[in-house]
Amino acid sequence: MKFRPCIDIHDGKVKQIVGGSLTEAEVKENFASDKGAAFYAELYKRDHLFGGHVIMLNKVGSEEYEKSKKEALNALRTYPGGLQIGGGLNEDNGHEYLEAGARGLIFTSYVFQEGRIRYDRLEKLVKNYGREQIVLDLSCRRKGDSYYIVTDRWQQYTEEKVSASLLKKLAGYCQEYLVHGVDVEGTGVGMEANLVAELAKYHGNPITYAGGLASFEEIERFRELSSGRLDFTVGSALDIFGGTLSYEGVKSV
Repeated sequence: MKFRPCIDIHDGKVKQIVGGSLTEAEVKENFASDKGAAFYAELYKRDHLFGGHVIMLNKVGSEEYEKSKKEALNALRTYPGGLQIGGGLNEDNGHEYLEAGARGLIFTSYVFQEGRIRYDRLEKLVKNYGREQIVLDLSCRRKGDSYYIVTDRWQQYTEEKVSASLLKKLAGYCQEYLVHGVDVEGTGVGMEANLVAELAKYHGNPITYAGGLASFEEIERFRELSSGRLDFTVGSALDIFGGTLSYEGVKSV
């Protein structure tokens, strides 16, 4: 089990938001930094924290997205080979980020179209970038007793249920998985325990879980529930993002 750091960028600024609020009409911010993305990249580089993710949260094609992209590229160039990048990536535009130093490319909405997995697109991604460069974002929200992958900045449900069997099915198309428990993302109310337990059933590609972890006690509970097989991200709860949980302590967990 390893701590994977994050840099979320919205409107060209490093922010921590409540995941389910990411719409055009309303974005609930927990924190907006006065420091650029490169500052956090340098911090993670200093502390030898590999495989963290940089996520651009604005709508592709907007002026705000271009501002966020500029910040993201600054982060990648500051820590070449250390960070993954996601937000608006497709079969054509990933090479720019790899050339800037991205460790991996994170895909969500491009792969999940009209509620289903587009295996033809997955094949194109593998052909263009290689399986070892691809991270699939299976971020999800609860519906009934199950968790379904959501796309389009976490607002659109797909028909794809997160399960160990789905992870196994997709394993040949990616190197890693990133899974946000969207309903608890940025809330500090605790992890999606049922989701973590389901992810822990899978034995294969590395998985990073994000969502709701806000105390060392909760992190230890996460370790027990996942049998130490999952990596984790903490965002809003960290003191470097305006929270109370010590970054220095978490990085050493």
